[in-house]
Amino acid sequence: MSVPRLLAVSTLGVAAVLAITGCSGAKPAAEAEKPAAQSVTVEDNTGKHTVQTPPKSVVATDNRTFQTLSDWGVELSAAAVSLMPDTVSYKTQKGLVDLGTHREPNLELLVAAKPDLIINGQRYQSFHDEIVKLAPDATVLELDPRDGEPFDSELKRQVTVLGEVFGKQAEAKQLVADFDKAADRAKKAYKSSDTVLAVNTSGGAIGNIAPTVGRTLGPVYDLIGLTPALKVDKSSEGHKGDEISVEAIASANPDWILVMDRDSSFDKAERGADYKPAAEILEKNDALKNVKAVANQHIVYMPTDTYLNEGIQTYTEFLNDFADALEKSKA
Repeated sequence: MSVPRLLAVSTLGVAAVLAITGCSGAKPAAEAEKPAAQSVTVEDNTGKHTVQTPPKSVVATDNRTFQTLSDWGVELSAAAVSLMPDTVSYKTQKGLVDLGTHREPNLELLVAAKPDLIINGQRYQSFHDEIVKLAPDATVLELDPRDGEPFDSELKRQVTVLGEVFGKQAEAKQLVADFDKAADRAKKAYKSSDTVLAVNTSGGAIGNIAPTVGRTLGPVYDLIGLTPALKVDKSSEGHKGDEISVEAIASANPDWILVMDRDSSFDKAERGADYKPAAEILEKNDALKNVKAVANQHIVYMPTDTYLNEGIQTYTEFLNDFADALEKSKA
């Protein structure tokens, strides 16, 4: 007799519990297990920002961040796809809204993406204030390297902040560690008695990249402690550098030449039929054949997508290539 009674009591108990939980507004299991939205506070070039994580709609315009975001599998609602190199997966992603280049940006498409996070910078930097006005509910992060700050620290700061935003702290630490290791290798292998000339090539012409202020390779002088083979009183920060003749290069006679081929970042149609690779311009020029760097094959080229990338991965790859060449020259 007692067993049926216990069952009856248990049944009533369960019913009561269900009734109570029902009145308390219990949610389905699947919904209950869904993680609650969180936030993280990060600091960029304009101050501190609280970012909801994970962000629901992300827009990216900063070239230096494309590779990192792509490698981390971050889904973008819109981006400056026209400014991406072919080496970044977003370039060929169907359905990704293209905001266009910085020369003719379509900011209406940015608004239509309803972003809650915008990673802006580099070529789009001048549009910051306009973007903030057009998307007042979005957090706009600017992580461009700041003037007066060590360039390597700025590259590391960028990926560290992005790691916090997207929950990729471990991946960000690895990127920083890989970069530091490559830089240390190059520093250790480089002899200060060796002179260095950094140049870029574009449209068949050669431009000198000045130490510190020069585009892309300028900061590498400071990072590795390179001895310049040529000093220019007034130097440019522009993407083409300062005009330099092959005679001036021959006169400087550098031990090493570091090169960024600007045009190699673009596809064949954009390069044009007259495109000449940097190697052809430098290594097949009779006026340069007796330059120590050319004669000894001490020319190191940046990755072909550098001009449209310039992220920490680009520099890590280049510094490892430079270290390889330096170590080989000692063997």
